[in-house]
Amino acid sequence: MIVVMKMSATKEEMDAVCKRAEELGFTPHIIYGKERNVIGLIGIMGNREEAFMLENYPGVDKVVPISKPYKLASKEVKAEPSIVDVKGVKFGGRDIPVIAGPCSIEGEKQIIMVAEQVKAAGARMLRGGAFKPRTSPYSFQGLGEEGLKYLAKAGEITGLPVVTEVVNPFDVELVYKYTDMFQVGARNIQNFALLTQLGQTKKPVLLKRGMSTTIDEFLMATEYILSEGNRDVVLCERGIRTFETSTRNTLDISAVPVVKTKSHLPIIIDPSHAAGHWTYVAPLSKAAIAVGADGLIVEVHPDPEKAMSDGAQSLNPKQFITLMGELKAIALAIGRYM
Repeated sequence: MIVVMKMSATKEEMDAVCKRAEELGFTPHIIYGKERNVIGLIGIMGNREEAFMLENYPGVDKVVPISKPYKLASKEVKAEPSIVDVKGVKFGGRDIPVIAGPCSIEGEKQIIMVAEQVKAAGARMLRGGAFKPRTSPYSFQGLGEEGLKYLAKAGEITGLPVVTEVVNPFDVELVYKYTDMFQVGARNIQNFALLTQLGQTKKPVLLKRGMSTTIDEFLMATEYILSEGNRDVVLCERGIRTFETSTRNTLDISAVPVVKTKSHLPIIIDPSHAAGHWTYVAPLSKAAIAVGADGLIVEVHPDPEKAMSDGAQSLNPKQFITLMGELKAIALAIGRYM
């Protein structure tokens, strides 16, 4: 349930509501809005009947039950879109940032080269995997901390904020040192120990949809992060598993408008993992912008044929430059900017 505060409500009045909510067995979460603030009351052991008496507190407008199973991610809690800021790169507003870089960090020279190339093309953030969860245990698993150091150095040289995947809850502290944004891959969408730990950090999280995850399950996963106090979550649609075998996954382009009707959180698209082949990356990227996605994350490699992972779905720098030019025209047509 949520406590909707009056526009004139003071900090002291909100603090009083939070204190009483805690006494009733709830964990209060203040959500700041453009016009008025609300306080989300989370907790299965909370006294819901007594909570309705909070309407009598100074500064309170009304107490409203939340019908959705995902509470803090719901539009019932926050009607206007949330903006997630990653060192000045904002997801959820009129800008449409593009994150680009290789699937795997293969060396210092490689990641710095790619960082300089994607920045020149207009990318706003750099991606690169240091820990790579692979289907086969015999495939390249990443460079670990060495790769994180290379990624951080590339970010420092170019000024691009960096995002990388964290796989193990025990690695959260390590990855925290080197990255500006955590990525949670599709395989870890229901790794609740990992999500809970990320919720206790102070860095944004890019949460990818699982291969067989419904949108409601997707939003429920965000609750594990949001309920721990971290409000900076960007959702990522990266394709789901269907009967179709022509592509690596089936991009659920409808996830963008559906999520936007259900949640205030920004959502971006990963066309590379959805397609599985570079030929389809550009058309899917254009469709993502047209349908209202708040950003893209695209795999770019200086020599895809020699990539140690996912070379088939990676664009080369020249292809990425062409794509960025085409995307800018689509963004302008819908009143947004790249």
